[in-house]
Amino acid sequence: MTLLVEIRHRLGAFTLDASFLSSRGVTALFGRSGSGKTSLIRAIAGLSTPDEGRIALDGDVLLDTARKIRVPMHRRRFGYVFQEPRLFPHLTVRQNLNYGRWFSPRGARKADLGQIVTLLGISALLDRRPANLSGGEKQRVAIGRALLSSPRMLLMDEPLAALDEARKAEILPYLEKLRDETNIPIIYVSHSVAEVARLADRVVLMNDGRIEAIGAASEILSGPSIVLAADRREAGSVLAGTVTRFDTNHRLAIVQLKNRELVIPNVHAEIGNAVRLHIPARDVMLSTVSPEGISALNILEGTIAAIAEDGDGMANVRVDCGGDAITARITVLSVEKLKLAPAKPVFAIVKTVALEAH
Repeated sequence: MTLLVEIRHRLGAFTLDASFLSSRGVTALFGRSGSGKTSLIRAIAGLSTPDEGRIALDGDVLLDTARKIRVPMHRRRFGYVFQEPRLFPHLTVRQNLNYGRWFSPRGARKADLGQIVTLLGISALLDRRPANLSGGEKQRVAIGRALLSSPRMLLMDEPLAALDEARKAEILPYLEKLRDETNIPIIYVSHSVAEVARLADRVVLMNDGRIEAIGAASEILSGPSIVLAADRREAGSVLAGTVTRFDTNHRLAIVQLKNRELVIPNVHAEIGNAVRLHIPARDVMLSTVSPEGISALNILEGTIAAIAEDGDGMANVRVDCGGDAITARITVLSVEKLKLAPAKPVFAIVKTVALEAH
């Protein structure tokens, strides 16, 4: 299933000019607040009409301003999940869920209430009203309602933005299940590196109304363009690997990268499982000699691929570790003292606690 999007729209002094293709899996529209992500997803949904543009799903034209075609939102058959759950306060969870069925044609009603309730872990909530739900529970119900409309695609606009860290941690595993256990393609809007690293297969990186880069999540989130879309404190690396074995005595998993291994604590994954690792650049140190007598379990040998100063006395140093790029954020003074330069051999020291298996 392929979604074609070509949008040009002016909002005061702001201009949105973006084109991309999306297929199965999770495509993240990623960027800072004000980069145009929500304006773009609203146009895809049919909530707004751009000055110029074309949107088509598998050849089904939903918008073509040149031909004056504009299919209304309810006929596009896209499920939409907002930042706020927007549940009906006077209806029970079960009634809120069933409301979603009204938006799917009878012949297209494939969603099964029982399966969705199980997928989202909300069976114990069916007779409650929204006032008696936590923020994470409300958002899971909102996702279930969208799924029960039997959508051709799911659009999620910062669905975790209104939740605290505890509620985000509660709902993220359900979003992973949604990605892995359904065949519904998802467009996911976020400005969080951690969320995108955990959920997205493909990233569309936006900046000031335009698309700066498109590619695999591991490629974009580890690339130099990330500084345009993320807080510098969130910059880092996203690596893909496979769990090869466990140290049960110490509760550690060994993850094989392309040509290196990483040791990860408290990972609930089976041997053979593919995992994604997010390593914040601020939690990577560099050494020009092999470190000894330190507590870090992950020390990766590599060579410097690039050094980029950010103007605040800091530099992002990309290290090629056997085909995987790891970024370290260090001071410019450290770069000078260590005489770092492209192609120089170094050791990347990664704090074990900074690694998260996704």
